[in-house]
Amino acid sequence: MAVDIPFRRDFDFEYARLEPVAPGIRRIVARNPGPFTFRGTGTYVVGDGKVAVIDPGPDLPEHIEALMMDLAGEEVTHILVTHTHRDHSPAAAAVKAETGAPTYGFGPHAGGRRGEAAVEEGGDWDFSPDVVVRDGDVIEGANWRFEAVHTPGHTSNHLCFALPAHGVLFSGDHVMGWSTSVIAPPDGDMAAYMASLDKLLHRGDTVYWPTHGPAITEPHAHVRAFLAHRREREAGILACLREGIGRIEQMVERLYVGLDPSLRRAAGRSVLAHLVDLAGRGIVATDGGADAQATFRLARH
Repeated sequence: MAVDIPFRRDFDFEYARLEPVAPGIRRIVARNPGPFTFRGTGTYVVGDGKVAVIDPGPDLPEHIEALMMDLAGEEVTHILVTHTHRDHSPAAAAVKAETGAPTYGFGPHAGGRRGEAAVEEGGDWDFSPDVVVRDGDVIEGANWRFEAVHTPGHTSNHLCFALPAHGVLFSGDHVMGWSTSVIAPPDGDMAAYMASLDKLLHRGDTVYWPTHGPAITEPHAHVRAFLAHRREREAGILACLREGIGRIEQMVERLYVGLDPSLRRAAGRSVLAHLVDLAGRGIVATDGGADAQATFRLARH
């Protein structure tokens, strides 16, 4: 029986409008809907008067202008970036130019240029943070205090930002309510992703605010479902290998019944991420490199 993931897809918002979503938290959604962005990128503003902006979003003039207009009379003191996909970080340059606020992030994009945009939104190669943030680092503003949580997997530089005093975690693309995350090697790493999910189960956050879609109000149940889903997918891949199905495109055909054709490449990258993980654990082997064109088999012991 397939794992029942408690997806949350009811999403009430208005484009180009900064709206309060929780005490001390506002959000404005960019008009960049798509198969990997849901209704669009949600840029968060935390605080009042002197504020932090989280994930400024894509380089869309309408979005940037609306954000700046709605923040007129307030001071942006920090720009926080969860990771460097083009739907998250490019607008940081414009917001910084307008406000003078420094950018905070784990580091520059580390993903591969080739074919990345065909899988998801592609990498922002121009972003490099003014302030490098590591796991557990504290970022303080006038009336808020963030803790950085390094959650590699979706990308190696993915960060979540917690407000421990409020039980809030801004979860970026690591955990979303509307969909699972794409894990696309070489920068996407399934073993790291699973460890990062498990890491969240040991935290006390009570609500997640992802960059795409609505809040997740039962976060531990959601994370456990994601972990179970990935273990189920791994079991399906191993079943394919036992039946002699060793090519990724054949596995996608078997495992993703009824999949939108536009998502087949992304599904293939996630299957590859599982196979790379299994190969690293000595469970799966290939006669060539562990890439999308390889033929995989169970390792002989």
